This record gives sequence, C-alpha cells and structure tokens, in this order.
Amino acid sequence: MPGTHLGSPCCPGSPCVLAMSSPPAYPGFRVSGCWTLGAEGSRSSSNAEPVGRLLPPVGAGRPPRKRTTSQCKSEPPLLRTSKRTIYTAGRPPWYNEHGTQSKEAFAIGLGGGSASGKTTVARMIIEALDVPWVVLLSMDSFYKVLTRQQQEQAAHNNFNFDHPDAFDFDLIISTLKKLKQGKSVKVPIYDFTTHSRKKDWKTLYGANVIIFEGIMAFADKTLLELLDMKIFVDTDSDIRLVRRLRRDISERGRAIEGVIKQYNKFVKPAFDQYIQPTMRLADIVVPRGSGNAVAIDLIVQHVHSQLEERKLRWDLAALASAHQCHPLPRTLSVLKSTPQVRGMHTIIRDRETSRDEFIFYSKRLMRLLIEHALSFLPFQDCVVQTPQGQDYSGKCYAGKQITGVSILRAGETMEPALRAVCKDVRIGTILIQTNQLTGEPELHYLRLPKDISDDHVILMDCTVSTGAAAMMAVRVLLDHDVPEDKIFLLSLLMAEMGVHSVAYAFPRVRIITTAVDKRVNDLFRIIPGIGNFGDRYFGTDAVPDGSDEEEGGSAG
Repeated sequence: MPGTHLGSPCCPGSPCVLAMSSPPAYPGFRVSGCWTLGAEGSRSSSNAEPVGRLLPPVGAGRPPRKRTTSQCKSEPPLLRTSKRTIYTAGRPPWYNEHGTQSKEAFAIGLGGGSASGKTTVARMIIEALDVPWVVLLSMDSFYKVLTRQQQEQAAHNNFNFDHPDAFDFDLIISTLKKLKQGKSVKVPIYDFTTHSRKKDWKTLYGANVIIFEGIMAFADKTLLELLDMKIFVDTDSDIRLVRRLRRDISERGRAIEGVIKQYNKFVKPAFDQYIQPTMRLADIVVPRGSGNAVAIDLIVQHVHSQLEERKLRWDLAALASAHQCHPLPRTLSVLKSTPQVRGMHTIIRDRETSRDEFIFYSKRLMRLLIEHALSFLPFQDCVVQTPQGQDYSGKCYAGKQITGVSILRAGETMEPALRAVCKDVRIGTILIQTNQLTGEPELHYLRLPKDISDDHVILMDCTVSTGAAAMMAVRVLLDHDVPEDKIFLLSLLMAEMGVHSVAYAFPRVRIITTAVDKRVNDLFRIIPGIGNFGDRYFGTDAVPDGSDEEEGGSAG
C-alpha cells in the first residue's frame, strides 16, 4: 500500500509499528499487539523503565484476559457536536428472560501524560462511534482526600499529584467494576482550586462503551484487567507543558511560577518514572493525540467490531415463549374479581366508552388496586390508647417510608390514588420508551428521591404486556440499592407474558394487578386488552403500530 508501512510483531514489550501518511483501506485492524499509529514514519520503542510492583509482567505468553459480564439518573448531555447531542442515558437493559445480563460493556482505557489530549481523544472517539450510550470516567475525579498537612503542601505547590499514591485506586476499581456489572455508581467531584472533593457526588450508569482516562490509567494490575482496550496518547513534552500552563492558569487560577515549579518538581519526573513506561502495556499508541485522525478512525472501527460481536437484541419472542404453560408465579396477586371490579373492567375495556367515563372508572380501579397493594406491606403489633383511655392492640407500618415511582407517562395517572391513601408519600418518575429501530426499551429520564434504598417502593405502570419496560424499571431501582423484596409492581392490566418475564427475572418482586389477560398479539398488544391506556386517558391520538403501553411506545 503506497505511503503505508505495516510493522510485523516484534519482541515482547516493544510496540509494533503502523505508520501512515494517508488513510488506508483498512483490510483488517489488528490490535492483539501494541500498535503505534502515526503519520510521520516508523516509530521505534525504547526499553521501558520498570514501574515496580504496580505493573504486571508483559510477555508474549500472557494468557488472554477473561472478560467479565456487564449493563443512566439522566446526566446532562455528555457531548454536544455540530451534528447531534450524545447522552449518557438510555442504554437498553439487555437482560434475557431469566433476568441475567447478556453482554458486557466495552471498557477503553486512555493513558498518557498530563495535558497530552486524553479527554479530547476520548470525545473524538465518542463522536465518531455514533452510539448514544457512552460513559466517560475521568481519573481526575479520584484524587484522595488530603490531610490538613497535605492541603498546606498543595497550596504551595509542594504536593505530588502525579504520583500513584495520590489516587484512590480502590475506589476507581470498585467504580469501574460496578459500571461493567450494570450498576449505578457515585463518582466524586474534585475541586482543583481547593484540592478537595466537593460535598455532592454525581451518579453514572453503565453503557455500551465505558471510556476511562487518566495519567495513571495503566498503573495498577487489577485496573488493567478491567480494560478491554488500552490506548496511550503520546504527545510531545513541550506541547504538554504549554497546554498545562494554559489550563492551570486560566481554568484553575494558578500563578505561572507555581505551575512551572510543580511541573519541574513533580509532573516531569513522574511522567518519566511512572507514566511513559506504561506505554509498553498499551494495545495502541496514538502519537500527536487528537491531531491523529487516522488513529481515531482505526480505533473506532475496532470498537464497532467489538460491539457487533457483543450485540444482543431484546428478544421479545423468547420472552413470550420462555414460560408458556407455566403456572402463574406466587409473587403475583390479582385483585378479587368481584362484580364491581368486573363491571369497571367492562366499562374501561369498551371501545365506545367516553374519555370522561374511562378516566373516572380507571381512577376507581387504581384506588382499589393501591389499597390492595398496601396490605402486603410489613406491619407490626402496636398498642394505642383510645379517647376513652382504653388500650387498643392494633397494627402499624413496620418500614421506614413508602415511595411511589411512576413509569411515564401512563404510570403517573396512578399517583393521585397513591397520594390519597399514603400521607406524605414521596414520588419519583422514570421515562422508558421503545427504540423504534431495535424494539428495545430505553431509559430516557430518571428522577428518584434521595435515600430510596431504605423505602418500600410502589412501582406504577397502567399496563404491562411484554414486561420489558417493567424489568428495566426494576433494574434501575436495584441499581439504586432498593432491595428486590421491597419493590411492588402495580398495574391495572397485565399479560401473562409480562407477569412471567418480571417474576422469573426478579423472583422477589411483588406483582399486583386487577386483571391478567392471557395473550399478546404479533405487535405485543394485550389481548383482549384495554387499548393504549395513555392515549385514551390523555385524549391523544394513537400512534400507528404502537403497543398497549404509555407514550405509544413503552416496552411494557
């Protein structure tokens, strides 16, 4: 290929060479060795200085790394570009009919010296990937909490922030593990002006791709094992110094003398001793950082190929057939079908029922449903004194408090009934909609009360057909550490398919409804069903080919 030299695998510890003067046709992108991607000719690797106990041995005989299994409170947009906005929220749950996660996230590590352009490279990769569910995790968030003496040293530019001991690796590793396992994480917010963690932490969720960037990204054995792809951004030291001066002076309010002092005393020696040697551990070395468009293109191609291998669509057919002919689970409780209840069902199921009557009788059913659900809460014996001065042996709620969480939009219609019977109840909301291209449920919005993990949670959705949205909502609550046996899923109408899907995925979740219909049709609408509850309640036009769920597109 003219203008392209492909290096062959070389000795252990030395990066192979891929130098490009023009973009190639990419017949195959190899990342099994360590490739250096550049546009200025071949680059050779000098002997890397050992980093001591922090680094694992590197050799050709190293066994392949085992991959771990993995799975957003909606964060503000992660990245705005001229073409689109990329959000951290909305990744489909990708759980099978047994509630286990099917595929892991792809974790990319980005290492390199201070101000080498790691964050810029990360954002370029995110934009070029063109996938909506990405988490960018920065090592800068994980500086250790300083003692008073260390604070004084930092104020005079005498504390070494470029040493491995400055980072909380235990917290980094546990955070990355939880992200890959599909759990939400709390990430500290670091204030570089005061050299301290802020009081509030931010919440992040797992995604298709997790990008972890930092100067010591490759400086811990356990951390390395969590990374599926390791990229080292190699930028000239003069350029890094200029960038650091500009950043620290303009963004962090520091004096030029202090920045230079810190650079000469700590930053440069740390790069030579701890950071540059980790280049030999990288799968890919990117010279010139964000200026190397060819390297970014090749990285994106490889990540796409990995995502394609891991792809698993939400298999509604599998959910539908997984538990056919099985008895309904014991965790299901159906409101007794009295003549009154059946009469109200007759009215709201009738296509000729006016909107006013539909709303009125739906509200009556909701009130009965919630009253029935509250009987499953834990109660304990208690004694009170009556106005006549007599003791009465009764019952009182044995939990801390009750929180209602509605799955928008139809679920919010149940909130007034919950408020009517639960004084001072807290309310949260979750918006889950179906991706019309993939058929997968996606999380688009999340607002939950603080400390919800201590509460009994009433999860509300008016209809559940496939169970996909309900499963995702339960997964969100579990991510916020709500115990499974403290979750109560309430719905006016459910299909057997949805009941089985939720029950077998989360066997300790209590499922409570007023009726269960046996079938769903090819469009996953409940048969005989109730129609699109949200459209009938709010008076909106039905969405063609929509399901029975809210917004004409929730996955039930």
